[in-house]
Amino acid sequence: MSGSVVLLHLAGAIALMLFATRMVRTGVERAYGDVLRYKLRTTMRNPILAVLAGTALAIAFQSSTAVTLLVGSFAGAGIVSGMAGQLAVRGAEIGSALVVKLLTFDLTLLVPICLTAGTIMFMATERRDWRQLGRILVGIGLLVLSLEMIGTASEPLRESRLMPVIVDYFSGDLVTAYLLAALITWLFHSSIAAVLLFVTLAGRGFIPPDLGVVLVLGVNLGSSVIAPLLTRSADPGVRVVPIGNLLMRGVGSLVMLVVFMTFRPSVASLGATVPDQIVNAHILFNCLILLAGLPLAGLVYRASKWIVALGTPPEPASALATQEISALSEDALDSPPQALANATREVVRVCETIEIMLSRIIELYEAADDDKIKALAALDDRVDRKHAAIKLYLAKVTSRQLTEAEALRCQELIGACVKLEQVGDIIVRNMLVHVRKKMERGLEFTPEGWRELTSFHASVLANARLAFNVLVSRDAATARQLVEEKDRLRDVEKATSTSHFVRLREGTVKSLETSTIHLDTIRDLKQINSLLASMAYPVLEEQGLLRGSRLTAG
Repeated sequence: MSGSVVLLHLAGAIALMLFATRMVRTGVERAYGDVLRYKLRTTMRNPILAVLAGTALAIAFQSSTAVTLLVGSFAGAGIVSGMAGQLAVRGAEIGSALVVKLLTFDLTLLVPICLTAGTIMFMATERRDWRQLGRILVGIGLLVLSLEMIGTASEPLRESRLMPVIVDYFSGDLVTAYLLAALITWLFHSSIAAVLLFVTLAGRGFIPPDLGVVLVLGVNLGSSVIAPLLTRSADPGVRVVPIGNLLMRGVGSLVMLVVFMTFRPSVASLGATVPDQIVNAHILFNCLILLAGLPLAGLVYRASKWIVALGTPPEPASALATQEISALSEDALDSPPQALANATREVVRVCETIEIMLSRIIELYEAADDDKIKALAALDDRVDRKHAAIKLYLAKVTSRQLTEAEALRCQELIGACVKLEQVGDIIVRNMLVHVRKKMERGLEFTPEGWRELTSFHASVLANARLAFNVLVSRDAATARQLVEEKDRLRDVEKATSTSHFVRLREGTVKSLETSTIHLDTIRDLKQINSLLASMAYPVLEEQGLLRGSRLTAG
């Protein structure tokens, strides 16, 4: 078999491994993401529990990077402290290493079982939770299968004359091997995938023990770089946790590399085989980083904040910060197409503000203070100002000679603007009242109730983004999807109310205390969703896909 064919088979196997890892993570996020996020929020106040929660999440998501990004977002929103977030990430690295250990066992029998059971679950039902569980099982089956494929694809390399030369070179140049492993991990965006690749190649005799340990250190450097790069444009509060992980794990791997190259300790005690030695070295390294991170947590946190502050541009002058440039140019009124384009730009800005309000309101249900409440209310004032300006501008446009299509577009923009203003009012006049009530009375939702609320809110937020896209693209397929989602959410709202009343009948104390807030919030979110979904009606009506207020068949 030619070298190019061998590399093609190996590339296909690696691609399948990356796809399978992502498939499992996606299934877990969609099926259990809300539960896991809630558990993480409620355990982060205790350092030990924060570590354990990070470990469990990394095992579930099969990605320490995903946990780092999640915890960073919590820290940025003020839900958890940056120090607790960094401890949770320490646990996530250990969880990621344990996943690698688990996948090194002989799991061949899982391939047909997971593929068969997962496919049946995914195709035999429309229930979202069962379909996601099926996705997870299929992903696990493909992941194990990809490891077998990597081993099979690399088998012809045993006879290669070039392979021993390459291995000898990297064994003599450990710094280059370390950097290459970091680059591969960054390209994979997965430390699990990178370590599994090296373990599989080591099992075929291609990687000696000392080189394997150095490659593991490089993997940890590459993995620690991913999250800071992905969050480089995020708010400073979000970036503190990834930077702290880079300081501990990345710098720690460099220190360990220097120690290893200086003293050249024996790695025989790490395991009987080279694959075991590589995996155990990966676990041992992250355990050492955790142990070092506990007493150094405060120092690392302060250093992370200092580094983030260095890379954060200074705040602009208040006059510039509050300045808003309007797209509603009076000069364009004599050209209706240009004027309508200007109005569309301004309505899109209102959409962006509404999306921010809708995203932040659910955070206030969990961690609210007067400053955050006032900031959200100020956004509604901005929406009101823009709403008034857009209506006045479009009224001036209608005084010009318009084609039928331009007149319809004008009415569509006015209608969208009115609906957006109503959404802002619901968030501020209804939902913020619930937030204040919950904050002043010190109330807490049950885990089930909070999971229902966050899941319902996530669906409404996703639909809001669809509605904003429809406003710009006027795509019929997206518009139809939006209205179908409205029907689905109506069924979800009924199921949520039913489960809530079941908890009330069972006498759950927290359910009794938060009953009104829970039901009113679901009602408000449903009303917001209905307003946003109605933004799709003009597009559907134009395409003949709307019958009254319902979709036509097909």
